[in-house]
Amino acid sequence: MRAREEHEFRQFVEERLVRLRRSAYLLCGDMHSADDVVSATLGKLYRQWRRVARLEHPDSYLRRMLITTYLDERRRPWRRERPTDAVPEPEPVPAADVVDRVTLLRLLDRLPPRRRAVLVLRFFEDLSVEQTAEALGCAPGTVKAHTHQGLAELRAMLSPQAQAVNTLGMEER
Repeated sequence: MRAREEHEFRQFVEERLVRLRRSAYLLCGDMHSADDVVSATLGKLYRQWRRVARLEHPDSYLRRMLITTYLDERRRPWRRERPTDAVPEPEPVPAADVVDRVTLLRLLDRLPPRRRAVLVLRFFEDLSVEQTAEALGCAPGTVKAHTHQGLAELRAMLSPQAQAVNTLGMEER
């Protein structure tokens, strides 16, 4: 890569890195995994930079790369293995009428990766159904179905008091 292209790449990444890491954190649920996903995504972006730099919407392409990298990582067999000495206790359902960030991340972590990705893109990145479908490479109907199913799963995991208050602020749109 030429020095000018290298400079453009660095500038592009610097302007988007904070948002990219935040999105990855919301997808992964922990900073270490998020950093791994961001690093892998930036490596892919670097290899494709000449082509990506010419795109009309490079941010959309970068977002799609991040989601694809996250989903690829979740499919790896070693990600599903969780060694333990004892069977874990079931997680308590929050009793308070306010669901904090840690609880929300724990609940998001219990969702299948595609549903989690849809909810993060729709409600934390504030993308429309169409933008989310484009980012995930699926039909808008699939996004709507994952949104509905993901929110239903989250509501089922919440206590009845939290469901009544809807402290997540996630209304289906």
